[in-house]
This record gives sequence, structure tokens and C-alpha cells, in this order.
Amino acid sequence: MVKRWLPLEANPDVMNQFMWGLGVPEDVGFCDVYGLDDELLAMVPQPVLAVLLLYPQDRSKESQASATSSVETKEPSKNVYFTKQTVGNACGTVGIIHALGNATSRIKLGEGSYFDRFYKRTADMDPIQRAAFLEEDEEMENAHSIAATAGDTEVYNMCTVLSSLFKICGCYSF
Repeated sequence: MVKRWLPLEANPDVMNQFMWGLGVPEDVGFCDVYGLDDELLAMVPQPVLAVLLLYPQDRSKESQASATSSVETKEPSKNVYFTKQTVGNACGTVGIIHALGNATSRIKLGEGSYFDRFYKRTADMDPIQRAAFLEEDEEMENAHSIAATAGDTEVYNMCTVLSSLFKICGCYSF
């Protein structure tokens, strides 16, 4: 049976409380982006270290598109922190893990904090090993559970590293 968590609400307040409680400093935070017009982008606090995109998932259309796609699938660069998602409904948490994991050189995690320990322990693992580690991680599961009940809505990710755009969804291969 596949492990499933409650979905994490795509709400900056929920996501911020979640990551701050796990060792991310409070000067790092998520915010809503209301559009891609210059005026709306000017409202986004700087610097931007990551962007999480949310959109409906349609696996049948995605499998059709991937069958006809000419997009080249590459092995992830060692510079890209990526974990496969094997826990159902953990996409918000995995998105946060990807965002933070690809910005650790810019974020000073609390020494000995959950995320400090997590990234040190998983740094040399491959994406499948990281997924297995996360699946068994009770501390993260408990933190996720608390955050998932903090919001009030229903509950995806792209990552730019070294000027390359990656669609990072733990449900699929990189």
C-alpha cells in the first residue's frame, strides 16, 4: 500500500510556518505571485530563490504528451537537488524540499535543525534513496501533518538552476 499524507495547502502562510518550524530562517519566505506582468512581478520580494508552480495534474494527457514529445530527458545534474515523490499528496512538501535544497548555498539553515540534518544526510543519495528516506522520516511526516491541517483550501514544481529550467515533480522520473 502506498503511503499517503494529507495535502499541504498552497498557501504562503502555511508553507512559511512549516519551513520556519524546521529550521529555515524567517527572512526566507514564500509569497503569492499574482501574474507575470512586470507590475505584478515587481511586487515579489527579492531575491527570488525558487518558484513553485501549481497546476492541475492530468496523467492521461501527460503520458500522451510524453509519448509524442521531443523534449530530451536528462539525468539530473549533481547541482540539482531532486528527490522522487513516493508518498501520495506530498507534492507541497517535496516542492519545498526541492526549493530549499536548490538554494542551500543562499540560505543559512539553523545548525542542527531538521532541514540542516535532512540535507546533510541526503546529500550523497540518489533521488530514489532520498524518497525512501523521506518515506520513513517520522519527524517530517509529523511536521507535514500539522501544516496540512493548518490551512483552509484544497491542494506542483519547476526549478531553475544555473540558467536551466527543470520541471521537478517527484511523481515522475527526472
